[in-house]
Order: sequence, then C-alpha cells, then structure tokens
Amino acid sequence: CDVFAPRHNSITPEQQTEMAKLCGFESMEALVEATVPDAIKRTDGMPLGPKYHEGMTESEFLEHFKAMASKNKVFKSFIGMGYHGTHIPTVIMRNLLENPGWYTQYTPYQAEIAQGRLESLLNFQTMMCDLTGMEMSNASLLDEATAAAEAMTMCSAIARGKKPRFLVSDKCHPQTIEVCKTRASALGLKVEVVDEGSFDMASDVCGVLVQYPATDGSISDYAAMAQKAHDAKIKVCVSTDPLALTKLTPPGEWGADIVIGSAQRFGVPMGYGGPHAAFLSCHAEYKRLLPGRIIGVSRDAQGKPCLRMAMQTREQHIRRDKATSNICTAQALLANIAGMYGVYHGPEGLTKIADRVHGFAGVFAAGMEKLGHTVKNGGAFFDTITVEVGDAKAVSDAAVARGMNIRVMGDSVVSVAMDETTTLADVNNLFAAFSANGKPGFTAEELAPSVSPKLGD
Repeated sequence: CDVFAPRHNSITPEQQTEMAKLCGFESMEALVEATVPDAIKRTDGMPLGPKYHEGMTESEFLEHFKAMASKNKVFKSFIGMGYHGTHIPTVIMRNLLENPGWYTQYTPYQAEIAQGRLESLLNFQTMMCDLTGMEMSNASLLDEATAAAEAMTMCSAIARGKKPRFLVSDKCHPQTIEVCKTRASALGLKVEVVDEGSFDMASDVCGVLVQYPATDGSISDYAAMAQKAHDAKIKVCVSTDPLALTKLTPPGEWGADIVIGSAQRFGVPMGYGGPHAAFLSCHAEYKRLLPGRIIGVSRDAQGKPCLRMAMQTREQHIRRDKATSNICTAQALLANIAGMYGVYHGPEGLTKIADRVHGFAGVFAAGMEKLGHTVKNGGAFFDTITVEVGDAKAVSDAAVARGMNIRVMGDSVVSVAMDETTTLADVNNLFAAFSANGKPGFTAEELAPSVSPKLGD
C-alpha cells in the first residue's frame, strides 16, 4: 500500500490543503462541499468493503475491483441516437487498437516517419468524401455533437459573424441539440430548435442543421428545404450516419454545404459512450474555416508522391485565438480504425452490412404491425423504428427483464435501433418484450422472406 497510494494519488494531504487554501477554502472537504451539487453527493461513505478502508496492495485492489465489476449486468442496447454495436475486425484490434505504434501518436506531425498513418487518415478523409458527396473532409473531430457545434461555428464565420441565428431541427439527436445550445451561448449565437418545415429563412440566419436519418429513424427529402435556404444565402448543415449513406442519396447531392457525423459504427467499440471520432465534410471553398487536421498529397525533396498535414499553421498552439479549432489533435486512432474498417470491408462489404441492418429493421417493423402497434416513421427508415405502444414504461421494463435496453421517447412511444451485431434471436427477444403475454405467435425467421431487402447471413 505504501507503494500503491503515492503512485496513483499524486499529491499528499498537506498539498491538498495548501491548494484548497489558495482557492479560499480551509480544506478539500470544504471546497467539495461548496462546489459539488447536493443532488449528486454520496452520504453512505462509499461502502466498498472492509479491506478498502484497511488499505490494499495493488494486486489486492485489482482482484477486489474485478469482483465488484463482475456484478454488473451487461445488456444489449438498441437505443441508437448515434451509438451502435459494431464488430471490430480482429486484425484491426490486434494491429491498431492494441498496438502502441498506432495508439500513442495522436497527430502525425513528422511526415518523414508517419507516411503509413498519414495514408490511413487520407483513406478516412476519402471515404467520408465518397459517402457524403462533398469535395473535402477533415481527418476526424471529437464526436458527432461537437462536430455539429463546429459546423455551426463555420456557418457563423462564413457570414463573418453578422448573422447570429442558427436553426436546428427538433429531429436531431438530443445531445447534438444541447451541445449546439451550449456552444452558441459562449459565441453570442442564438440556437432555435424547431421542426425543419418551420425554418424561418430570414436574413439574420447563418445556417440550419438537420438529421439524416432523423433521431426517430425517419428519412426525409430535404432538397426543397436546402434550395430555399440557399436562395436566402443560408448554409445547410447535415448530421448523418455513414453506414446509412451507403444506401441513401449523399447529402452533397441534394444541397448540403457541411456534413458531419460519427464514425463510431465503423468498427469502433461503444466504450461507455466514447471516445468516437467524428468527421466534417464540406465544399472546398470553406477549407480555410474547416476545423481539425487535413491530410494532403504532396511531393518530397526527390519529387516523389508523399503525404503531409496540410495547413498546420491554423492550429491552436500557433495561431492561438485565430485558430479554426482547438481539437485538431483529437481522435486520430479512432479515425484510423474507422478508415481501416472501410478498407477491410470495401464498398460492397459496407453495403452488405447496411442491407442486413436495414433488413432487421424491416422485420422488426413488420412484427410491430403484426402485434397491433403503430410504426410512427412509416416506410422510410434505415435502422431505427419508432413505435406507438400505449405504455412505453411497461414495454421498456419488459425489455430490461429480457436483458435489453430500448429508447423511451414519451409516455407511449419507444424506438429500437438495429446494428451490425443484431441477430434473429435478438429480434425474436424484442418481439416477446413488445407482446402483451411474451408470446408473439410468430418469429423473425417467418417474417423475413416477406421483407425487402432480404436478410444477409
């Protein structure tokens, strides 16, 4: 314990007290009491067992911690909202995720020793350009919600700060909406959350944001809205799902100016909610305002093709407050994993995965109608089905009892999102949770032949 404690607790109690006094408090306890909300304070002393209070060696603590962790119940989640189960190919896990040669270098500044990682990030950029239909993309951002906030900031910068309003569809993921609101409050912008059919294309609006597919799973045609926005000189931002884009019309083809999203479902484990690399794609004319790193193709001193980080002088430690973003170094490893996932599967493999995911969603929707529930997002969906069930809590509790998490969207509405890891057994388990007596009277296998596209293996 004498070795373990100082290794993991970097300061002494005396140093803690000294730091607290510098902040105007007599002790660390007084500082915590004044700053931590009462609602989240523990009052039970954190009972971790008698050995915890007696002191443990590192090996004893690890054994104790594993015993506590083993009590967790790991359920299968169908919540969606930009977070999905995925299979990371073993070759990527072994050679990238678990390889310090890849996971320790967050940004490849030294091009002369980083051509492999630069090529991988260029693959990521190229893949996102192909999927979104945009001219250029960066080599990852922090996550989808903050990427949406970066897109909002870009729209304001394009308007030279003269248009303070930014309109966000109420069909965007809730975390995206909240991050945009928070970022806007610090930038002097005003975020208005409304139905995209009610967007006010006024002269003081710098941009609009829509979700494609929407958070409830519905897929809308935004072409007319995009044209209306462009007529008013307003930029159109689209938050999207790259797997869905293997089947949908790319946003760049129907009028998007900036496209953002998360690369999580391209082989990156959910990891308790993060981290997950995001992307931002746009027209080439906005490249000087594009946040994050950009990998460019160049030539070396001998005239041979090579790769390097382009426009490095935009970064925070060089340009300070004039930088386009202070998260240029975020998520290189996860962008590399997503890029390699695309290489591993190829366009046909990604499309096959998307067909399988959509097929499961179709089977689930057919089952819901057979059980008498109402599918609210109609026939236009990719992986997420929103259902009117009467008593949402009862259905959610039934799902939890069967080891599944679903999304409760209201008193009578739930949604279920399929992903790469979904199986026919999972769908049958969902059918049982959604049926009044736990016995739906049919199976996913029986419904599958009538659903298009057909399910993959």
